[in-house]
This record gives sequence, C-alpha cells and structure tokens, in this order.
Amino acid sequence: MKIGVVKEIKNNENRVALTPAGVDRLVSQGHEVCVQATAGEGSGLSDDLYKKAGAKLLPEAKNVWGSCDLILKVKEPLKPEWAMMRPEQTLFTYLHLAADKALTNGVVKTKSYGFAYETLESHGTLPLLVPMSEVAGRMAIQEGAKYLEKPMGGSGILLGGVPGVRPAKVTIIGGGVVGTQAARMAAGLGADVTILDVNLDRMRYLDEVLPPNCTTLYSTPYAIRELLPETDLLVGAVLIPGAAAPKLIKRADLKLMRPGSVIVDVAVDQGGCIETVEATTHAKPTYVVDGVTHYCVANMPGAVPRTSTWALTNATLPWVEKLAKLGPVGAIEQSPELRTAVNCVKGHITYEAVAKAFGAKYVAPLDALAKKS
Repeated sequence: MKIGVVKEIKNNENRVALTPAGVDRLVSQGHEVCVQATAGEGSGLSDDLYKKAGAKLLPEAKNVWGSCDLILKVKEPLKPEWAMMRPEQTLFTYLHLAADKALTNGVVKTKSYGFAYETLESHGTLPLLVPMSEVAGRMAIQEGAKYLEKPMGGSGILLGGVPGVRPAKVTIIGGGVVGTQAARMAAGLGADVTILDVNLDRMRYLDEVLPPNCTTLYSTPYAIRELLPETDLLVGAVLIPGAAAPKLIKRADLKLMRPGSVIVDVAVDQGGCIETVEATTHAKPTYVVDGVTHYCVANMPGAVPRTSTWALTNATLPWVEKLAKLGPVGAIEQSPELRTAVNCVKGHITYEAVAKAFGAKYVAPLDALAKKS
C-alpha cells in the first residue's frame, strides 16, 4: 500500500504521525511511504532521517493527499484538508468527530474511510488514546501550576505549599488515565488532591495505588459543588469513548470558585466537561470567565513532541501495519479492533456515539461496506 504522512497544520501542533523507525518497518514490509517535507521538523526529525529510512519526500500536502491510499495524521483534518481527501481513501488519526458537527460533515462528505485512534478498542481498553492521555494528564498539572502564579493571573498559590503553609487543593473529575496521571503529578508536587469518579471498582484501585495525599470521592453534582469553593486547580478528565463529554460543571457553578483559581479541561477534544469551555490553542491558551482562568488547549501533547510523538507512534504502529496489510475493507471485515476504530465509511457515519451526538443516521461498519456510496 502507498502510505502518506502529512505535516500537521493545527496551531502549534508539532507532533508527526510516523517516526523514521516506523517508516523503516513499513518499507521492510513492502509498502511505499511518502512523507511531506519538514513534517517531522517540530519533533526534531529531519527530512534526511526519513530519506535514510526509505521514505519518499514530497514537497506539499496536496502531493501526499493526492497520491497515497492511506494517510496518517495526528490530529483531525482541518477545513483546508477536506478538499484534498478522496473517496475510498483511508485516514487514520485522532478524529474526535462527536465534538464538531462541521468536521463530521466535512469528513463524511469526502466518502473516505475514517479510522479514529481514540475509539479503537482492544481487550476492553483504548490503547491508542492511552499514551496521549498520559501526556495530557501530566501536562494538566504542569500548566495548571503555572497559571496559578500571580503574574499569570492566578491566585498566587504554590501547588505544593511549603512547611507551615497549606498546599493548593486540586480537584480532578474522572479517574481514568488522564485523571490518574494528573493525580500522581499533583500529589508528587505535594498538593492536596481529590479525584472523583462513578466507578467504585476504579476508586478502590486508585485508593490502593495513589499516595496518601489523594482522596477518592464518588462523583455527583452535589459533591462537585461542595469541593469548588476550596478548589485552586480543577482538572476535567471525563471520557465517554467517541462521544461528547457530559457537562458536569455549569456556568453558575463558577461563582463558587475563588477568583484566580484555574480550570484545565483535558476533555476539550470531546467538547469539554465544563459548560464554559471553548477550545484554545498554544498560541493563546487561556481565557477568564467569572474570575476563573480556563486552559482548554485541544492539542496539549503537541507542546512536548519529543515525548509525545514517540509515545504515540509506539502505540499506533502495530495497528498501522495491520491496516496497511488488510486495507480498509479487510480491516473492517477481519479485525474487530479496527472495526471499532472506523467512524465513517463511504459517506456513512459508522460510530454510534458520533451519530447520536448530531441526531444523524448510524450505519454499522459492515452494513456500510455493502451500501452504495
């Protein structure tokens, strides 16, 4: 198969979908790999490294989109890229369709095969979401601590405090990968951490593995509202696979928080779990509502590509290999895992949570293959 890697055009997105090591693996299996010039530059990967690994360098994105059967990306295609997508072409990336109707319509209309990293399920887990969730969870505390500083508009509290002075109170909504990593980082810095979830088994596990300065609490709107007046840093870490995140904190709830407190909503890719959330960029990462700083960057790991590019491609490469070997039709027919990743097929929405988000018609992937595009 002819596989293409394009340069990301999202604001300050410095990751790349395939490392030279990945190119070497795919070429050794008989595939042709085309990489857009400078695609790896943001991650410290030169064109020369890709050439040495066996990639063919193409000057512009349109050359890659126009000539390759399988396109590998990191983030969802933006509007300028929709026009370059072709029917029957395969795209493998983080799609996050349920949070954006225009994106969903734009991708579906191309009649391509859209495989999403974030919905691929294997043995009850989301293996392609985990590495970036680990990065984002840790970054949430790093960024939150920065914006709690007074010069950044924060209340001026040090996350871990010092002897004789209380530490900051960190509230984390969601005990999945993001929430767990955020809790570990915050606790390691000495903060007073509360992590909320609705899965009792998960909370029992967290209670065993997290340090003593972390408290688990069953998540209810009442429990969240009780915590907000004392919360310095709130981390939104809610995930419903492939679906829009539920709004667990309303605009009125912000009045319970102290001026200068900070919200980091890692769920922003799926629309955010806080009503006042709007996606921001690394160029302008924050805004203030009712005295509360909101950090809602939709591609947080893009700021640390020397970590996140390798973490991502370590996880995605085996599935890229399988998709390239089977092709989109074979992948849907023969691989239950890749079937969970396919969000659109030949103009049909094939992931139920995405269809539900927009009141659109859902077509099962295998049924979509049999339909005329």
